[in-house]
Amino acid sequence: MNDMSSPVALTKKDFESNQDVRWCPGCGDYAILAQIQKLLPTLGIPRENFAFISGIGCSSRFPYYMETYGMHSIHGRAPAIASGLKLARPDLSVWVVTGDGDALAIGGNHFIHAMRRNVDLKVILLNNRIYGLTKGQYSPTSEMGKKTKSTPLGSIDRPFSPVALALGAGATFVARSVDTDLPHLSSVLARAAAHKGTAFVEILQNCIVFNDGAYSTLTDKATRDDARVILEDGKPLVFGKARDRGIRLRGMEPEVVTLGEGGVAESELVVHDEKAAHSGLAFFLSQFDTPDLPVPLGVFRSVRKDSYDELNAQLHADTRAKKGDGRLADLLQGGETWTIG
Repeated sequence: MNDMSSPVALTKKDFESNQDVRWCPGCGDYAILAQIQKLLPTLGIPRENFAFISGIGCSSRFPYYMETYGMHSIHGRAPAIASGLKLARPDLSVWVVTGDGDALAIGGNHFIHAMRRNVDLKVILLNNRIYGLTKGQYSPTSEMGKKTKSTPLGSIDRPFSPVALALGAGATFVARSVDTDLPHLSSVLARAAAHKGTAFVEILQNCIVFNDGAYSTLTDKATRDDARVILEDGKPLVFGKARDRGIRLRGMEPEVVTLGEGGVAESELVVHDEKAAHSGLAFFLSQFDTPDLPVPLGVFRSVRKDSYDELNAQLHADTRAKKGDGRLADLLQGGETWTIG
């Protein structure tokens, strides 16, 4: 007989739903789904205490493929719905899966305020720099000059940096990874899951149909080591195939230098500090982009601040201590009324 008091060990298979996964063959979403399904059994949380909330887009099919509670909600509103759920059920592990169009266009305001409030959510943004579900229009993260069905002459919009936007809104955990580097993606997602407060992860993800190769310089073996720098807390910004290049400050401007060339030493390089009291360094790094500077991958910022749900629970406890539990009938029959003329 099984000991019903002992928790049942979960596996990746326990988080796989019976729905056929219907993304395009070769889509980066498959790898991301698999990594999250591998991660959840390691967190020690009962399966019924997970909830996945999404908006609209290719990435937003996520809840169908997770054997958890969840909701495929409306365009751009997933952070608001997830925030309400977390406040009503603080015992749940609530995840938001969104895309660059869903989160940063119609959902931009909800995204900003989720970051600002620091609700204990895990927000995973799959950024393919295109509208995939609606067949290839440019998105808020598409590069300038991008020719699409909605910008046949090339986009003249400056793109958002999701990492910079999250940092500017005050997010307490901000990270970036890429869909093809599974060890790195797995470690970043694990860090996000362990964070108390809003944990935001941007995943650079390939859309094989409408924007294939958008991140090829970051993923191809021939170019990736020189095109990206892996952020490690307390370590200098070193990159390159031979680990002989780094980032040094010239006044307030970053420059790429070669170690040993002209006497350049590793001690001259910028040292990453994800726990800095202010987010200036993290925001500085969020501006890096190829071809002038390597794209940073990893945890930009990770600091502990009271989460919105913790503050809300304390507010309720303090109010009950002062006024008691209260009764709905007393509220409805109370003496304070308003006359609307």
